[in-house]
Amino acid sequence: MSAGDEKLRFCMITTFYPPYNFGGDGLYVWLLSNELARRGHSVTVIHCLDSYAALSDGSPLARYENHPNVEVRGLKSGAGMLSPLATQQTGRPVFKSGKLKEILAPGFDVTHFHNISLIGGPAILSYGSGVKLYSIHEYWLVCPTHVLMRFGKAPCEKPYCTACQIAHGRPPQLWRYTGLLERSLPSLDAIISPSRFTKKIHEDMGVKIPIVHIPHFAVPYNGPLAENGVPGGFAPAGRPYFLYVGRVERLKGVHTLIPVFKNYPRADLVIVGKGDDEAYIKKLAAGAGNIRILGHIHHGRLRGLYENAAALIVPSIAYEISTLVVFEALREKTPVIVNDIGGLPELVEESGGGFIYRTPEELRRSMDAILDDTALRDRLGALGHEAYLRKWNPDAHIESYLSLINRVRRQPT
Repeated sequence: MSAGDEKLRFCMITTFYPPYNFGGDGLYVWLLSNELARRGHSVTVIHCLDSYAALSDGSPLARYENHPNVEVRGLKSGAGMLSPLATQQTGRPVFKSGKLKEILAPGFDVTHFHNISLIGGPAILSYGSGVKLYSIHEYWLVCPTHVLMRFGKAPCEKPYCTACQIAHGRPPQLWRYTGLLERSLPSLDAIISPSRFTKKIHEDMGVKIPIVHIPHFAVPYNGPLAENGVPGGFAPAGRPYFLYVGRVERLKGVHTLIPVFKNYPRADLVIVGKGDDEAYIKKLAAGAGNIRILGHIHHGRLRGLYENAAALIVPSIAYEISTLVVFEALREKTPVIVNDIGGLPELVEESGGGFIYRTPEELRRSMDAILDDTALRDRLGALGHEAYLRKWNPDAHIESYLSLINRVRRQPT
């Protein structure tokens, strides 16, 4: 019996999970877990409430519903902030080991690790049973700061790890000097990379475990996981606008858009998201009547903003692994304009659904082209949507995911 027919028991292990999450890693785990559950599989999600509380006020960001087949286990120790700090330094689930082993004791067909830097570190890779997978959501396996940005200023080309960690304001992670990661990785059957770029980066930096490229996906808004009572969200009326959706922080490059739009009277910039640089972005945008900052909006309410945008702009200045917002935009037939870095260009190259830019002038030319020719915008949107229907939808993703599991299960032990 193949993994596509058999109903399997999955365990997802992740530091963050909605509504206790900050970015796309937790959202992807939620999407994957619920898509598997919709297909009759059972899913247990283990996440770390201590870590979320250490990095926020502990309040959930929004309301997220789970399918009845999804069981969510949020771990909370009596150690508070000390719990993720101890894991960050030792690479082990110091205050969570007992609870993790208790939840994992019955056994699972698939144990899938995601962002584990604060819930258990590399030592947790020896936990669990069945097929064991790890998904790349950041560069944690090869970079102590997780982002491959040298001193937080430019994409990393050669390691300056200790000095760079200090520049990032992070204490050196002691476990990285013990060989713990190298001893733990062989516990995995495969690593999943959402982009070809990221796959090559990890292979070039010495990761020996087989890495399989499976791109991310977006769910239809009219699907079972759409938020009840939100048919399409809302859209600003009047002037044309370009859309940014994501974390409001330096690495995402949103600050690079402000001077462009301050000198671009043809359209507005609408910014959706929260993050550490919100105050800085508001200060930069002060006095610009064509820049609107909306804050966090539940992804289920974004449809109208995507549909009515001239294009989505993804201005990341770091090696973006992938980004769910590109798939969401293409699903709504909205073109994308992406910076030429990391795993972003391959999405445009494979779909034909937008433009790639390298300079502010190239960005402006791309925006002009879309505003000047509505037929071009429609054509780009249609190409992107066709790519979404072929390979970036839930069915295509789950088929590739289960096929990988089936291949691993057929391998001789």
